[in-house]
Amino acid sequence: MKPGDAPVMVVHGPEPFDRGDIRRLQEAIGPCRVLVAGIMARTAAEESGIACEFCGVPPSIVFARLSAPALLLNRGKTPVSGEVFGEIVAGRSDRPLIHVECSSDTVYCWNGDEERGLSIARALGYRCFRRDAPHPRQEGGERRIRGCIPGEPLFVNGIVIGTARAEAVVLRTRDGEVEAVSGVEVKPHGLEKLHRCGPVDLAAAWCKSGGIRTHEPQRAQREPKSGRIVLLDHCAHRFYDLVTPGTCGLLAVGDDTTAVAGHIASHLGIPVLGITDGDADGVVSGVFPPGSVVLEAIEGRDDELGLIIGETIPDGDTEWSAWVAGAVRTAGKGARIALDLR
Repeated sequence: MKPGDAPVMVVHGPEPFDRGDIRRLQEAIGPCRVLVAGIMARTAAEESGIACEFCGVPPSIVFARLSAPALLLNRGKTPVSGEVFGEIVAGRSDRPLIHVECSSDTVYCWNGDEERGLSIARALGYRCFRRDAPHPRQEGGERRIRGCIPGEPLFVNGIVIGTARAEAVVLRTRDGEVEAVSGVEVKPHGLEKLHRCGPVDLAAAWCKSGGIRTHEPQRAQREPKSGRIVLLDHCAHRFYDLVTPGTCGLLAVGDDTTAVAGHIASHLGIPVLGITDGDADGVVSGVFPPGSVVLEAIEGRDDELGLIIGETIPDGDTEWSAWVAGAVRTAGKGARIALDLR
């Protein structure tokens, strides 16, 4: 990104779009370039109609690549979690960071740049505070995740590994695998899924708690058609990496992956065949586009059934409705139809 670019607003999460924060900020400080970080943020951005660019990388990496004046726009689920998030992003940056936190009507000037932060706060009618963000440290392979609400799901690299039981959760790695230290009730199957992806670097891992969007998606009406079928096997966070204009449908394996895929695909009108086994964590509302089917495994886990169905995906274009009908026959008595929007 070249020097002289327009002022940049880096937006994290869907809430600033869903709650109108971006338009209010643009009205207060003038036009700026909007960069979107996050999968569900991209969905909300596309639905909003606001002109944006999609990064596909975490906010800290976005800021490292910027030369123009920039700010972070966020709306945390609570004021505490919002401040914690800003501290993490700022701690990974080598320069001051202006952070507009809409959950508390606050502008944080992380590690300096108070004059610009105060100017933005005045324009918005927000409070302004100077904060220092130390570089994040990982003591003895441990990672501390703050701002959790007891009872909400805990994610590591897009996979739910347990339920938070305290405001702070501590994880650590041992022999390349993640294990709980405190503050979390572990979901063993979730850890199994995480470890199948290979060793985890907790210092660099994407860790969060809570749901991923509170608003219902917009729904597009589109008849299922022919094209390529994309497999999302417990990796909903890769939705936009894998889906192309030639995608006619998605095979989503896993309860949460199925829910997230259905939510994102709704505004695109791309149908989903979901494979579940009844251990959903409620990370997002279960909304699906026309042509979608959800199968719940009766015998075994969604992993095994997903592998069987996944092997039937053609290497080239296929007709969605016919493929889904064949997949349902393949599942046979090993699954029940939990949702049918054909």
